[in-house]
Amino acid sequence: MAWLPGSLVFWAMLTLIYLIAPGCSVEVKVPIEPLSKPAGEAAELTCSYYTSVGENFALKWSFVQPGNPISSAETILYFTNKELYLTGPQAKRATLLQNPPTGGVATLRLTDIRSSDTGTYLCQVNNPPDFYNNGLGLVNLTVLVPPTKPTCGQSGQISVGGGAALTCSSSGGAPRPVYTWVRLGSAPTPAPGSMVQDEVSGRLILTNLSLTSSGVYRCVAANQLGSAFCELTLAVTDPSKGRVAGTVIGVLLGLLFLVVGVFCLLKFQKQRIKKPREIYGGNDLREDAKAPGVYDSLPRRGNTDVGLLERSPSASTVTTTKSKLPMVV
Repeated sequence: MAWLPGSLVFWAMLTLIYLIAPGCSVEVKVPIEPLSKPAGEAAELTCSYYTSVGENFALKWSFVQPGNPISSAETILYFTNKELYLTGPQAKRATLLQNPPTGGVATLRLTDIRSSDTGTYLCQVNNPPDFYNNGLGLVNLTVLVPPTKPTCGQSGQISVGGGAALTCSSSGGAPRPVYTWVRLGSAPTPAPGSMVQDEVSGRLILTNLSLTSSGVYRCVAANQLGSAFCELTLAVTDPSKGRVAGTVIGVLLGLLFLVVGVFCLLKFQKQRIKKPREIYGGNDLREDAKAPGVYDSLPRRGNTDVGLLERSPSASTVTTTKSKLPMVV
């Protein structure tokens, strides 16, 4: 009976020791500051850990793109059972500077980095029974890319007294480019508040436009690695001048049509004067007129008509069977 309490005390003490000190925790350390590197260069992501490396030691590097949850991370490489395995789209450009990574440091090296490499990298160490910590470190990498050539545009009422919005946007560049608008050439200084630009969105707002607002405007997109620009020509119109010009053109066309009409009328009258009409009285006879019933030649109707043809009519009058009125020849 005396043995039982002693045994109970022993097992109780052993359980207490197990609960108080079940094993060493795994501690992973990574740089606090994010890492930035230009595109095309190599980036080294440092990761150090503290644990008693055993047969169950395992190391994994993984990657997650910006805006995605950690759970969606893709594995780049992992080390287990004393073997290194490379996986994922970055496998050909990834390696460990320490291989095997069992000395407390496991630095990941990426060569020929590109904009798609921007994101968060996870260094995870697993070493049972030392698992009383997550054993996880996060490293943020930003790949620097110069801005691409921006695109310029304009909208609004581009006329005197109106307003215009000039836009500028670059499809690429990391960090995000800053946009600056400048007006080229020598021109009067615009009134305060008539030009307002947003360096983040790339918009330039022009108000109370005048003819002197016309000109060439340049937008420059810039970041740490370089700059690029685009240009556009702003042409401000004056509607009042357009109306005056239209009125003048209308008057000139009206005068032209009037002149052409008068010219045609005068020409027509002149032709009528040159060719007067011939008017004959009702009882007057023309000298070349022929009396009714008299013909230039008479058809022959046999010998009986010869005597009639040989007779000559009177010199003073001609009598026909159709008309007995005297006719002067």
